[in-house]
Amino acid sequence: MDEADVVSIAELLDERRYLLDVACWMLGSAGEAECVVDEVYRRWYGLSGAARREIARPRSWLARSTGRSCLSRLAPVERSGDTALEAGAEGVEAGVGLEVEVSRVLLDALGCLSPDERARASLRVRRSDPVAPWEHDALVRAVGRACLDGDARHLVSLLCPDVTAFFDGGGKVRALSRPVHGGRQVAHSLLTLLARRPRTALTAQSVNGRTGLVARYGRQVAAVISLDAADHRVIQVWAILNPDKLRSWNQA
Repeated sequence: MDEADVVSIAELLDERRYLLDVACWMLGSAGEAECVVDEVYRRWYGLSGAARREIARPRSWLARSTGRSCLSRLAPVERSGDTALEAGAEGVEAGVGLEVEVSRVLLDALGCLSPDERARASLRVRRSDPVAPWEHDALVRAVGRACLDGDARHLVSLLCPDVTAFFDGGGKVRALSRPVHGGRQVAHSLLTLLARRPRTALTAQSVNGRTGLVARYGRQVAAVISLDAADHRVIQVWAILNPDKLRSWNQA
């Protein structure tokens, strides 16, 4: 697990809002600010996990990167011939590479499972006893209460020992980009993400036709979490944190 990206909902949204404010103040355009902040997060995910862990204050790193990106946009366009063309080509090539990498975050997360792990997970889902809708509802609500109470022991008891959690930030927020395995590790990730803070709320709602969890920060939906259950426990967790994918929830 990449500890540098295990943060609460409140921190995720405050951080992105801060970067957008900085970029908008420097550029005077909300649209350009969005492009800059997305570019900065792409740079963040372009770093190796080890490199991110060495950054003591990620928000400061992101803010400095935002400032540099804004300054580069504000700098005079005129450059010296071939040097400028070469630098531009290298920048475009690097940017495309990072964009492709970020767009494949969830596919890569699935790819992090070995073939044996994927086969075992698939077989477990097919062979496990499916839970009735009422049991699924009760289990999800119990997970939500454990998260609100910060009760790690109870939360672990609601998860399968080999549970897997996926966090889809889409490269738009500083969220875990690799799957998390194991009851204790998944519990820690959920408790950190859903930590109770001022203006945060967690409710059980219908998600894709089944009971899931919806986390809000103020009036904004910040995360939608669906859970798969079998044999009376949670076997998979899917957390959507990508602001683009949450727009329909916030518009509603």
